[in-house]
Amino acid sequence: MAKKTTTNQPHLPDMDNQIEYWDKAANSRIFTHPLDVERFKILVPFNGEILDYGCGYGRICNELHDLGYKNVIGLDSSPAMIERGQREFPHLHLLTWTNARLPFHDRCFDAVLLFAVLTCIPMDQAQHALIEELKRILKPGGIIYISDYWLQDDPRNRLRYAQFQELYGTYGVFELNDGAVVRHHDKQWIATLLSHFKTIAIQDISLTTMNGNAAKGFQYIGRKSF
Repeated sequence: MAKKTTTNQPHLPDMDNQIEYWDKAANSRIFTHPLDVERFKILVPFNGEILDYGCGYGRICNELHDLGYKNVIGLDSSPAMIERGQREFPHLHLLTWTNARLPFHDRCFDAVLLFAVLTCIPMDQAQHALIEELKRILKPGGIIYISDYWLQDDPRNRLRYAQFQELYGTYGVFELNDGAVVRHHDKQWIATLLSHFKTIAIQDISLTTMNGNAAKGFQYIGRKSF
């Protein structure tokens, strides 16, 4: 498995972490972003080192385990999410981690997954910092696999984007009724954020949000340059 470092860095800004919210939600949420199994198996060998960043309760980690991937680490900032995962999937390697610097050496993972993670990190700077850190720990030629939400075009979402734009400074950042601050993404922003990766695939998909609403999403797979 990928080796840990002992580096200890400052915690992420609260709005880009929201641990208290996710602890409260840990036992009531069901996540549904789909894993493209056939494409993943082509790109990542079964003996590959894999990190599921923002793994929640370990749903994707367990799917990978059942496919035959045994070198999988799940990392999440919410202790309650990790506790749930350890109850439901005791065979998985799940860790709580809240520091901006990840506890791994450079170039040690073959693939990193971010499933519905960027939506939970609303600010540009924090998203940039995360992607740079993930690039650090990916091996040359390693894969980054992202599943997340585009900006929606229905009246309800357009209204709340406009409502919170002045407060947060970004169109697409908004507050949920239960207090979380989340983000839907402009296509140009995603292109900019991931510009240092070579795009393998990007496709639009239909998703269901954690509150049960239909949403337009995307899945991106890119490769770190050698």
